[in-house]
Amino acid sequence: MSIDESRDRRTAPAADGQWEGLAAQAAALAAGEVSSAALVRRSLERIEATGHTVNAFRRVRAEAAADEAEDADRRLAAGERLPLLGVPVAVKDDTDVAGEPTAFGCAGDFPPKTRDAEAVRRLRAAGAIVVGKTNACELGQWPFTEGPAFGDTRNPWHLGHTPGGSSGGSAAAVAAGLVPAALGTDGAGSVRIPAAWSHLVGIKPQRGRISTWPDAESFEGITAIGPLARTVEDAALLLDAASGSHPGDLHRPPPVAAREAAGRDPGRLRIALSWKPPFTALPTPLHPDVRAAVTALARTLAGLGHFVEEAEPDYGLIGLAFVPRATAGVGAWAARVPDRRLLDRRTRGSARLGRLLGGSVLRRARAVEGRQQRRIGALFGRYDVLLTPTTATPPPRIGTLARLSGPRTDQAMIAACPYAWPWNVLGWPGVSVPAGFSADRLPLGAQLLGPGHSEPRLISLAAQLQDAVRWHERHPAGHPAHAGGGPGAEPPPGDVSRGA
Repeated sequence: MSIDESRDRRTAPAADGQWEGLAAQAAALAAGEVSSAALVRRSLERIEATGHTVNAFRRVRAEAAADEAEDADRRLAAGERLPLLGVPVAVKDDTDVAGEPTAFGCAGDFPPKTRDAEAVRRLRAAGAIVVGKTNACELGQWPFTEGPAFGDTRNPWHLGHTPGGSSGGSAAAVAAGLVPAALGTDGAGSVRIPAAWSHLVGIKPQRGRISTWPDAESFEGITAIGPLARTVEDAALLLDAASGSHPGDLHRPPPVAAREAAGRDPGRLRIALSWKPPFTALPTPLHPDVRAAVTALARTLAGLGHFVEEAEPDYGLIGLAFVPRATAGVGAWAARVPDRRLLDRRTRGSARLGRLLGGSVLRRARAVEGRQQRRIGALFGRYDVLLTPTTATPPPRIGTLARLSGPRTDQAMIAACPYAWPWNVLGWPGVSVPAGFSADRLPLGAQLLGPGHSEPRLISLAAQLQDAVRWHERHPAGHPAHAGGGPGAEPPPGDVSRGA
């Protein structure tokens, strides 16, 4: 199936501005063509209308966001200009917003935070208005966004399927047109996986590019904050706005100009196409529709003048370094939960494993990172970019993974998502881009991966691909609040979805 063949043939009209992107909304506000109050009101209305279908948000700041929009309009009228002044955005519910709890997918009563996370502070400094906090699975552990604390977050392209996880709420909010862009976090693909399964651009930046403060680092350094958007320019604009360090951060990379890179030709690049995931001791078969879609994307890249050939990185046993860091992170977050009795049994098991693997095992897992970077990074002596599938399968149906036992959940998510997590261990950047659709009209994605600090090259290449493929012109048909189908509604045969 080629890229062209996988295009959505039923796209929703954009007459009401539903699919205006972040950059377009910011430009319209600066030109006086629309008010922040109108944009925020429209966003809040769509969030409310989709609450029982897409279910993207854990917390909605309706009154506060409306007040902030009025203030933004006054500032705009007075001539003030900031990159995102008056634009509504969303953040994931593992990121602190002053006055709101940070439950991170967990049940129970959490106290409101007194301060914004550094990333949110920077968004506000750029003028953005945070309309709410999006759903995430419990402590971000799984590639789905379902749980007893908030219900099921559903894929706007097909309400019977997951948008992915753990940043599934942010992905669903953007894919449904509720906000033009949102922040997620990526500890094992949790931005890139929902980007792939929701037909979005998702950037996992270099470790520390966006501060994780009030945590000096997150999940022992494997988790990064990154943007989700429909276009590369919008994702880059949000990345620029949120980027920067806090004095207490452990990782403080030099700045990059992401939006500038999105407008720059990448030049002729050497691209390695890889199909082999790292060793996990579990089967990870690649779905034929994913292989076909990524192959078509590779052909598009070759047609754009890039040199593309199959080559595999030497991953070694990188999983032995991932597990101690990931489970230690789960344990640290679980210790913050007010009532740990409410945690999922799988979460409690991961926290116990994290305690068992702590100490010397965790220190060794972190100590080998330099060797892993050198071994895997040897590929970039011959190539500029690594292209892989983002996931091995299309998005699963709602409930497929959420109801499994701990071992079965691990087996299923490793099989579905074996490609993303090594870059979290390395701390290096990656960009997931839309790669078309499966035979069942479910979104698929491909990863552009690079060595340390390579966001500009990856973003330039992604933008060139977008110009060639035009994925941003395709979005779910209809609006879930008015489509006549409740949760789990199936689209008619041949329809992309009953989505946003």
